[in-house]
Amino acid sequence: MLDFVRNNKKITQGFLALITLPFAFWGVDSYVRNADVGAGVATVGRSKISRQELETALREQQDRMRAQLGGKLDPAMFETPQMRRAVLDSLVTQRLLVEQAQKARLVVSNDQLAQFIAGVPSLQENGKFSRERYEALVAGQGMSKEMFEARLRQDMAMQQLMFPVTEAGIVGQAAASRWLATQLEQREVAEAVLVPEAYTTQVKLAADAAQKYYEANRKKFELPEQVRAEFLVLSRDALTAQAAISDEEVKAYYQSHADRYKDGETRRASHILIRAAKDAPDTEARTAKAKADELLAQVKKAPGDFAKLAKMNSQDPGSAEKGGDLDWFGRGAMVKVFEDTAFTLKEGQISEVVRSDFGFHIIRVTGARPERVKPLEEVKADVVAEIKRESGMKKYAEAAEAFGNIVYEQADSLKPAAEKWKLEIRQTPWFVKGGKMPAPFDNAKLAAALFSDDGLKNKRNTEAVEVAPGTLVSARVLEHKPAALQVLEVVKGDIEKFLVREEALNLATKDGETKLARLAKGEAVDLKWSAVRSVSRSAAQGLPPYALQAVFKADTGKLPAHAGVAFPGNGYALYRISSVKGVGQIGIDDPQGRALAQKYARFVAEEEFAAWISTLKEKFPVEIHKAALEAARER
Repeated sequence: MLDFVRNNKKITQGFLALITLPFAFWGVDSYVRNADVGAGVATVGRSKISRQELETALREQQDRMRAQLGGKLDPAMFETPQMRRAVLDSLVTQRLLVEQAQKARLVVSNDQLAQFIAGVPSLQENGKFSRERYEALVAGQGMSKEMFEARLRQDMAMQQLMFPVTEAGIVGQAAASRWLATQLEQREVAEAVLVPEAYTTQVKLAADAAQKYYEANRKKFELPEQVRAEFLVLSRDALTAQAAISDEEVKAYYQSHADRYKDGETRRASHILIRAAKDAPDTEARTAKAKADELLAQVKKAPGDFAKLAKMNSQDPGSAEKGGDLDWFGRGAMVKVFEDTAFTLKEGQISEVVRSDFGFHIIRVTGARPERVKPLEEVKADVVAEIKRESGMKKYAEAAEAFGNIVYEQADSLKPAAEKWKLEIRQTPWFVKGGKMPAPFDNAKLAAALFSDDGLKNKRNTEAVEVAPGTLVSARVLEHKPAALQVLEVVKGDIEKFLVREEALNLATKDGETKLARLAKGEAVDLKWSAVRSVSRSAAQGLPPYALQAVFKADTGKLPAHAGVAFPGNGYALYRISSVKGVGQIGIDDPQGRALAQKYARFVAEEEFAAWISTLKEKFPVEIHKAALEAARER
């Protein structure tokens, strides 16, 4: 549902997606409240961004990207200084917006929040707001209702704050045309790649090269502290699944909650709308009313032409194309005067002209369904699921304290708790202290308990830790490996391979730069060029961004032109540009031109947004604590 609020404005949505990376489980309020917990990695105005916030943001962004990529994600990319700084920058931007929103006293009232939630289609059932759907949505997010609504208020307030900035950028036609031309310019290029493997035979390492590297980089060869553990999970879901429900219980629950299984009275209607605002001048309102009266006369004369007249005359763009059809709706879905009229008419009847805040309506009821109680057979699965859910919640509430007591009082084994609640004792692979751990050990409190002195030395059960709402975990160390430095003899081979490749990369780069200089002078150079391919700034054809940039920076006053670029970790690439082709004028009606024009509008909006953020940084000074940031990375 939070995506729904962001989808209201496309450009604003993009910025919200960028700046809300850290807020998968906590809203702005929690960040502000916890701003001074732990050593700060940055200061924004008078508030701090803590290490814990940064680690949480990194973990949540990693989870999000893993889900988007179908689980194919290298965790190492999140250990790079660049990624950590990017996520920290998003936190800084978020905090700046919080400060500005507070200074501007932007608030979302209870009425605004309730109106928005009630209007979300996925939270409606038979055209009416469904509290059950809403509660299920909140529960599915693993939040309390208060936390969820705080997050929603945050997003709505952010949109209020950002919309005037991101929507205010004016795109000049001349500038847009020039930009479009550069994006569509095509260059015919061939590629020659100098790979480091071709230079390894030229590398001669000094006899003590591995020794020197080892001594200078001892930390790289430290084996961190590790543990292997067993653990037990007591969850509301597990207890819910264990519940056995009899037919008598199902019948009794159904009878005592009959109102839940009612389909309210519904109508299907079509309408013709002649717009007139609530506060429209009298002359405008009279003109609209006269038009509606004229159409009503035509409808009464030829009722079968209602859809045709609606399509030709209705000023409701959402329904006019469908002959005025509004589909099925229940009470509470339409404005009151419209609803009252629709539910008074019988199927096939046509109303007189009805005025609402939107204008003048002619309503035709095309279907009527009376209130209906769903039979038990139809809803039995839902009834069983609800009884199980309530049973699971009750059992979990009763078991939570007892589970904590048992794992604490019988701290040498998890078996007593496992037998009492019919739970499976599971084992972990080896875990590295401070490393990325899978659930449930990605919980900081549980991980800290596992590596505590009591856990390592005495191998006692950890306390029962709530790792998620309705989920308790206790773990016990099975094996422990203290941190140790690998001896040179073990790692010498790997060090030498690394040094040889590094030097080979340097040789490939130097050779590539030399060949590029010779090509620039017009000298013949023996290279294996690939087949020619046509590339543009908007269609890279597989070229990485830095290579594409080099190709389009090359001076093409004289052809063939050449460009070169180092591929990080993979050698050096040379490009031969044999042809430059401009593209004729593309209109805004052309799909490609329209897409590029929208892209340019986003660029303009991004520049406006960046400039605005710069002014906020002057208003609320930002300081990045590099030492604390590095310390956070090494933890």
